[in-house]
Amino acid sequence: MQQTRLAVRPAALADVPSLVELRLANAVAHLALDPRIYRVPQREAVVRHFTAMLTDEAGRDAVLVAESHDGRVVGMIEVLRNSEPPEHQILRPEPSAQVHTVVLADVRGLGVGAALLDAAKQWAIDQGITYLSAGIHHRNAGAVRFYSRHGYTDSGVSLGRRLLG
Repeated sequence: MQQTRLAVRPAALADVPSLVELRLANAVAHLALDPRIYRVPQREAVVRHFTAMLTDEAGRDAVLVAESHDGRVVGMIEVLRNSEPPEHQILRPEPSAQVHTVVLADVRGLGVGAALLDAAKQWAIDQGITYLSAGIHHRNAGAVRFYSRHGYTDSGVSLGRRLLG
């Protein structure tokens, strides 16, 4: 496995087309895992999402991109803060966030995802976030292995039941 030269930086508005392509490619890949859960969102909705995130003055969440030496955006990671539990719940409040990582298929295994996770971790620490999680579909064995290699462990089980259909 040869590591590629890249820079990880905060995404800018000029990156929106690349972010959209990453999101849509990721959606197509997830359809194979479970089409009852995943969909390919409308391109315009994805454009609005990333445009809003990147123009948010408060900087509540982050989008970081990995850029190869030739200027191509080859991956991204979103760091999305979780809401604090309300006072009436039993969970202890802890500043936490979810990470969502996407790396182009042709550069997987070259350290892009690891660089993105490292940058997200540093951003989170700088923001006072003390816990990161990654929601992974149980059939996504590659993602489970990736996050496990980077210190993410099973933090419980989420059970669900489909009520209709």
